[in-house]
Formats: sequence, structure tokens, C-alpha cells
Amino acid sequence: MRSSAGLFDLDSIAAMGKFPRFVVNTYRWGDKFFNGYDTAYVKSTGYKFSAKITTDSWLDGYSFRLPNHTNIFMRSDPSTSIGVYATYLAVSAGYDINISKLFGGADQSRKRLRFGFNCMLFAAEFYMTSNNVGTTLKQFGADHNLNMPFDAIDNTTWGVDAYYFFNHKRYSEAASFNYSRLQQRSQGAFYTGFSIYTQKLSFNFSGLPEHLKDELPEHWSNNIYRVNTHNYALRLGYGYNWVFKPKWVLGVSESPIIGVRKGFVNSDISKVSLSLYNRMKLSVVWNSGRFFAGITGKFDVAIVNDRETTYAGGVLSGEAVMGVRFNLW
Repeated sequence: MRSSAGLFDLDSIAAMGKFPRFVVNTYRWGDKFFNGYDTAYVKSTGYKFSAKITTDSWLDGYSFRLPNHTNIFMRSDPSTSIGVYATYLAVSAGYDINISKLFGGADQSRKRLRFGFNCMLFAAEFYMTSNNVGTTLKQFGADHNLNMPFDAIDNTTWGVDAYYFFNHKRYSEAASFNYSRLQQRSQGAFYTGFSIYTQKLSFNFSGLPEHLKDELPEHWSNNIYRVNTHNYALRLGYGYNWVFKPKWVLGVSESPIIGVRKGFVNSDISKVSLSLYNRMKLSVVWNSGRFFAGITGKFDVAIVNDRETTYAGGVLSGEAVMGVRFNLW
């Protein structure tokens, strides 16, 4: 489609000479290769720009299964932010305001960062979560009604994923989770790729009352549980977009991540073991011309298992979006 502004008109740029024509032809080839789709199933939005308002809320939870069958569970208060974003093609910029503190909620020094790139052919994601503020103990052994603040925690997980969609001509993950495509007919796709991530976890239980510390394993040095590992894994998954009504799409994606873990798990000896992670997300998206809205939920959980202790840590998040698409040229 020819642009009305000559500065951004690809045909006008190609007419400038051999090298500009080569650059334009290369761009068009790359766009077709990475973003080509079957128009009976997937459609362009028809707009290059968008502006949106987002509300994002998330919390993290940690669970332990100890050798004496003692269960420990703790979770954070939700962190909630409101943001305004502007997007041009695949580039997005905006600003978030953490509003949790205004209402006595979670401290803003708990952090979560996500950056992603998504085309029809593949997707890539970078993520980071950290919590050195604290949580609330909800269960410790037989006591299921605890409500004890626990701030002796210092956790950081960061990593990168990249994965390829097999049915990329007819299925668009961007239609259900990024609002940058329109899914016309229901369709799904298997995908596969790799995941590399680092876990640095520390839980210091030494400040607990004595009757609780008595239930901790004797081999925990100074009643502290620590993990410092690098993980290299294969990501396998399946996504499906259900167009259940005109203008409406329900998207679901489930992806186990299985590989090897190398590092220290509550020990001074580096070991290689099995690495387990899982990512699940669900969305409902509404599109009407240039306007769009959606609700997305995501749940990520990692499992660390040594011969005596099983640890599971997860992040649950929800996002609501309202936006408008437009063209400036």
C-alpha cells in the first residue's frame, strides 16, 4: 500500500537508486518471510500506530515441600501499575506508575520486567523478576492460617526465550497477546525453541520462632535455603486462538520448559540436575475497527528439586488494556 507521505513511501525510496532499491527489496522480502500469513485466517490491523492504557497487577508465591512432609507457603501482596503506551509497528514506549503504595499495597522495589518481539514466524522474550522486600507466610506445617510477615528474602530470576511457530501462516500469537494482528478464523500451532535463565534465590528462616524452625531440615545451614543456578532448556508448547464471535478472540498458550540446571542448590557443591519450568497464558481480545481491548492472564512457575526438598516459585499476573490504532502517514 502506497503511503501518502513521500518520505515514507517505499516506492519513492526505491526510485532513488540501486542501493535504496536493494534496501527496499530486502525489507519487503524480510517482511514477507517473517510476517507472511494466510489472509483467510490472519489479517493486518491496517494501522501502524497505536496508543493504549494498561492496568497491570502481579504477585509472586513460593512453596516448599520438606523431607518431614512439612509444607511451607508464602506469597506477596499484589503490585499494581497503570501505564500509557504508544506503539509504532514493533517499537513501543511508555510509562508506568506503581499505584500499590498509594493504597498500602506492595512495595515498588519488587520488580518485574518483560520485553518481547513477536512476528508470524517466531517470538523472543526477555524477562526479569526480583523480590527483596518480602512476603507473608500463609502456611507452615500444620498451621494453615498463618499471616506472618516474612522479609528475609532476596530472589532474582532473569532469562531469555526464543521459539518458532510451525503453523505460522494461520496462527498469530500477536493477535491474542500483542494486539498487532487480527485472527479471522480459529486456529492453533505447536511451537518449539530454547530457554536460558538464571535463578538466584535466598530464604533466611533464622528469624522465625523456635517452634517453626524446629520443623526445618537439619542440613539447611543456619536455616537458610539458597539457589544459584544457570539453566539451559528446550521449550515446547501449543497455542490456540478461538474466534468464538465476530470481533472476539480467546487465546490460550501452554508451554513446559525442560532442560538441565547447573549450579548450587542449597549446597556448596555445584551439580547438574533436571530443570523444570512452565509458562501458561490466557487472553480475551476484542477488536472493532481501530479500537481494541483485552484481558490477559499469565502464570509462570519454576520447580527446583534436590533429593530432600522440593521448591516451587511462581508469578501470577493479569493485565487489562484499552487502546486505539491510527496512522500518521
